Amino acid sequence: MLLASAVVVWEWLNEHGRWRPYSPAVSHHIEAVARAGPRAGGSVVLGQADSRLAPYIIDLQSMHQFRQDTGTIRPVRRSYYDPSSAPGKGVVWEWENDSGSWTPYDMDVGITIQRAYEKQHPWVDLSAIGFCYVIDFATMGQINRQTQRKRRVRRRLDMVYPLVSGTLPKSQSWPASPGAAAAPPVPACACPQCLLVMSVKATVSAAGPSTATLQPRKAPPAPPTAPKAPVPAPGAKAPDGMAAVRGSLKPLAAQGGRRQAASTPALSSASSTASPPGAGSSKASRPGLSTLNRNHLQRLAIAQSRVLIASGVPTVPVKNLTGSSPVNPALAGITGILMSAAGLPVCLTRPPKLVLHPPPVSKSEIQSIPGISHTCRKTTKKQAKKGKTPEEVLKKYLQKVRHPLDEDCTICMERLSAPSGYKGPQPAVKPDLVGKLVKCGHVFHLHCLVAMYNNGNKDGSLQCPTCKTIYGVKTGTQPPGKMEYHVIPHALPGHSDCKTIRIIYNIPPGVQGPEHPNPGKSFTARGFPRHCYLPDSEKGRKVLKLLLVAWDRRLIFAIGTSSTTGESDTVIWNEIHHKTEFGSNLTGHGYPDINYLDNVLAELAAQGITEESLAQEKD
Repeated sequence: MLLASAVVVWEWLNEHGRWRPYSPAVSHHIEAVARAGPRAGGSVVLGQADSRLAPYIIDLQSMHQFRQDTGTIRPVRRSYYDPSSAPGKGVVWEWENDSGSWTPYDMDVGITIQRAYEKQHPWVDLSAIGFCYVIDFATMGQINRQTQRKRRVRRRLDMVYPLVSGTLPKSQSWPASPGAAAAPPVPACACPQCLLVMSVKATVSAAGPSTATLQPRKAPPAPPTAPKAPVPAPGAKAPDGMAAVRGSLKPLAAQGGRRQAASTPALSSASSTASPPGAGSSKASRPGLSTLNRNHLQRLAIAQSRVLIASGVPTVPVKNLTGSSPVNPALAGITGILMSAAGLPVCLTRPPKLVLHPPPVSKSEIQSIPGISHTCRKTTKKQAKKGKTPEEVLKKYLQKVRHPLDEDCTICMERLSAPSGYKGPQPAVKPDLVGKLVKCGHVFHLHCLVAMYNNGNKDGSLQCPTCKTIYGVKTGTQPPGKMEYHVIPHALPGHSDCKTIRIIYNIPPGVQGPEHPNPGKSFTARGFPRHCYLPDSEKGRKVLKLLLVAWDRRLIFAIGTSSTTGESDTVIWNEIHHKTEFGSNLTGHGYPDINYLDNVLAELAAQGITEESLAQEKD
């Protein structure tokens, strides 16, 4: 035991091995349940503190966070920091990510930045703790010393993290202290999930004692974890040796000493009862568990999930029993609450793995696709079209309107009865001429339509700015590359009745042409070759044929700014979604997805590519 005063920060371990802090409000909520002891149920519903965390539950016995809708589990821990440091003052340092939102630094990094800020240093170099970043307080920016990339940072005030004083345990099992188990019960919460727990407790207690008792196997304590590896921004490399961060206490929530939930409880036929976790040597009778078999749990889970759905608590229907984990995520989430209420240790499942690629395939197993000639397509640089002026192109799609209605042109937002309000380079047409598109009937200034055509791809096609109807054959600005396609002898999830079409796109980096955003400037091509997958079914082959048309029309990729990394002048997808996960659907870009083929057909149609396009290509 340590005599100290400290603030408690609850943290979770992300997929990169970094401990990320919960917000002060969520940490207060977790700490309150942990201090209440077993009487509080042993499970923390994070949605009660932050509605954005509604799918998450923390099991305090195993010290793991569980996500009900995906089945993902992550370790959590309870760390102590100096009350005079940033978390003790409610100071949060954040950096701006690529999507424009703010992400808090890891706790140790925030403490280091705050210490330098309080000493009125003009900047702080984070290389002392293993990272090549400099925080400039004058500009409130983060600078990567290797790439010179800059990000904005900010300092904001939030709640102070919960404060503890007196004796602090060296390891964090649950309950946090012997006295915690004897603490008076907290007032009952009226949320549906807590009502569920209390109702199950009452049901189990009414069942009476059972002749069979459960004695959980205790796992040997694991070695203490290493100090946290703070990372100020994406892409930072973890250091080989971590420098000590002064001003913060070492986190005492090591994995050692925690009681790990047993995967399968050991059954004993003796009539003696096992003591609940944290109860010391005192013997207390455990309620009967004969009614909590798997079938009963499933019936209870289904009934109670209906209550949760009706009351607005986010959950997943239990009928979706197609999960790759040993226990279905939805059933596991609600069952975890029931088992915790009954005093049982909860063993959480491992998260499903990302499966991007199929098993290895030999050349002899690769087959061509029936009904589609060749197995490869290439695109070259765009050939400039000669002869027709913009006015001549638009004349095919327009009818002149001599007496326009008193309404706005949706391009310049001026009245159609008045001259065009376009202020850019002036086309060689009168600004007061008005035309109507023949297919959709929308009316615009001819001056505005010519200007819009000149600012586009100038490929002889036009797209109505109001309803997106396409006139002519729309083409894109996809850079040169290669598209390969063939059949492999493996089935996609949800398509076990057929093989798989694999598409491989390969686009090298190069120099932008006149049709691109920055002509003459180089562009990057990240992540190539890109592998995509379709079921080798009738509809899957139809989608492939239309994707080949899209490739020939240079509509699958474009050059722009990546929405994922924020990098500009790079090859990006162009509004036609592809499935890049072969054996999973963790990112939303995999299978099973019963609506995908219909959705991608709709996206192709929005680019002017339909079954009629196949006939046009043959002509």
